[in-house]
Amino acid sequence: MLESSFKEMVLEVVRGIPTGQTMSYKEVAMRAHAFGAARAVGTVMRNNFDKTVPCHRVVCSDGSIGQYNRGGKEKKIEILKSEGVIFMGDKVVL
Repeated sequence: MLESSFKEMVLEVVRGIPTGQTMSYKEVAMRAHAFGAARAVGTVMRNNFDKTVPCHRVVCSDGSIGQYNRGGKEKKIEILKSEGVIFMGDKVVL
């Protein structure tokens, strides 16, 4: 039950990330009240195929893209740029 609750909290946090903004896996974990669970957030994102959850808006703490289960890194970058996210080189400006 706790695992399901964590997943639902993560999905809710990610649903709340506005278009044109990003949040790190660590920030999502903190907002889901699961400090230190950034990798677990990544697992939730990797296994999520619900299109109402904009998992492309979750990036690494250093601004690097991370993975994307709906088309790879290139697709993630394309979507983020189309939403107005600013990049410096291959990293998101946080």
